[in-house]
Amino acid sequence: MKNLSVLLLLVLFSCGKKESVSLPQSNITSVKDVQDYSPVYLFFKTNGKDTLVEVNRKNAISSTNWIFHIDKRLPLRLVIPEIIKLQAKKEGSAHKSETSENYFSYSDSIRKNLAFLPFTKVNYQLTSPKGGELVFISKNGFSLEKLKKTKANASLKFDKNLSFEKYLQYKIAIQKLNLSNVSKEEFVY
Repeated sequence: MKNLSVLLLLVLFSCGKKESVSLPQSNITSVKDVQDYSPVYLFFKTNGKDTLVEVNRKNAISSTNWIFHIDKRLPLRLVIPEIIKLQAKKEGSAHKSETSENYFSYSDSIRKNLAFLPFTKVNYQLTSPKGGELVFISKNGFSLEKLKKTKANASLKFDKNLSFEKYLQYKIAIQKLNLSNVSKEEFVY
């Protein structure tokens, strides 16, 4: 794990510009270690009052696991379209490995190390669902109890203005429940 932290720092500072990613935090570790990976960075930028996302995937090799280091301040409306493009690029690659996965990185605030949340099978949609059970997740949160009581396949709908940090924290809480009724299709609008 120390090697990963050192590598992350080296990559960030070896580029000509000093750029950094302020990672989301959680007190739960989903995945502790990922081998054979390539980094993908989504940086937080501003232009006047506008928030922008800058993607750096120069070192992303499609046959490896991809670790997405996403700045926690970025809103989902900027992050998810980039993730959709990157997932499509990896899936469309002739060199893609069938066993490679995609992970979000975050800081484990208890163990003080890098942790990972897999999201390879998540299918993001930027439109509203056409029907079915829907659990809305906003800046103010959502009801885990409602999600637990849902009988049918529940689709998650995230507020497009939700910060990436809040999104990741909610996803970790949902994963911890280990529910089989949560759809792999997520809506952000």
